[in-house]
Amino acid sequence: MAQTADDAQSVAAAVAAAGDLDGAGGDPNARILNQNEIDSLLGFSDDGGERAHSGMRAIIDSALVSYERLPMLEVVFDRLVRMMTTSLRNFTSDNVEVSIDNITSIRFGDYLNSIPLPAMLSVFKVEEWDNYGLLTVDSALIYSIVDVLLGGRRGTAAMRIEGRPYTTIERNLVERMINVVLGDLSVAFDPLSEVTFRFDRLETNPRFATIARPANAAVLARLRVDMEDRGGRLEVLLPYATLEPVRELLLQMFLGEKFGRDSIWEAHLAGQLWNTSVPIEAVLDTVELSLRDVLRWEVGTRILLGATPQSDVLLRCGDVSMFVGAMGRKGGNIAVRIVEKLDKTKAAQ
Repeated sequence: MAQTADDAQSVAAAVAAAGDLDGAGGDPNARILNQNEIDSLLGFSDDGGERAHSGMRAIIDSALVSYERLPMLEVVFDRLVRMMTTSLRNFTSDNVEVSIDNITSIRFGDYLNSIPLPAMLSVFKVEEWDNYGLLTVDSALIYSIVDVLLGGRRGTAAMRIEGRPYTTIERNLVERMINVVLGDLSVAFDPLSEVTFRFDRLETNPRFATIARPANAAVLARLRVDMEDRGGRLEVLLPYATLEPVRELLLQMFLGEKFGRDSIWEAHLAGQLWNTSVPIEAVLDTVELSLRDVLRWEVGTRILLGATPQSDVLLRCGDVSMFVGAMGRKGGNIAVRIVEKLDKTKAAQ
């Protein structure tokens, strides 16, 4: 009982001291922030990260590279949406509409912590770039695909038993859909770079789908798949380390779907190349001499060549042999008439 009285007295003394500080030396207009204001200042929200970060979180995440610096990536995902609409219609034999919700930059660790469970996470390998990506299918789309492929009637809500593990049939059906999406993603990148996205494994625990360090930046594309009264979300995550081999191509500006090509500049460059002057050397013969003999040369020294008026003359541009000709005379000048054009194999010899 004595201990409780002492604690109460210490708390009262602390409150009184705080009141004295506020009244004497503190700002009379100062007030204590509530929990909502503290969360807003630190950049935390209860909406699952859907809105843009603010406060301290915005300052911390300011080092992230914005996907807007990769203009070609939007074109790739736009092509993906158009092709997925057609391929999923053929896959499900149903009316499917695919749309892009948003494309954002996010840290890999933050994304894994924000995935709503249960979900299926597909790890796929990018063969040519020697790296990995992540494709997430939420539970609503999983049940919708299973319902459509197994002949479920329209207008009836799918029976969902949350918390249970996915069955082998459900995993196999979703894996077939993922292979269709990865095939479309490969075709979407074809005008930019030939690449193959290969299905690697399917996980239900985000901890087992780690393909990058938690602090690494990645590009996240959220897609919405609607099948009349059914549907769900599909998310494609590509770490910046995966996109590094084609980063220069993704940085290109474009007109329409030309993917960075400028026909006006190409025509101008081709026209200037045709008018470029290049020096051509006519080689009558080559002689190998020692450095000692060369140092003994004086004015009037004669060098004997093994060439006759009937010998061939080699025409070279720099170090590349281009033509073989015969020496003659025209208008009082020595001339060479081209007899043969050398290909790369003969020029190398």
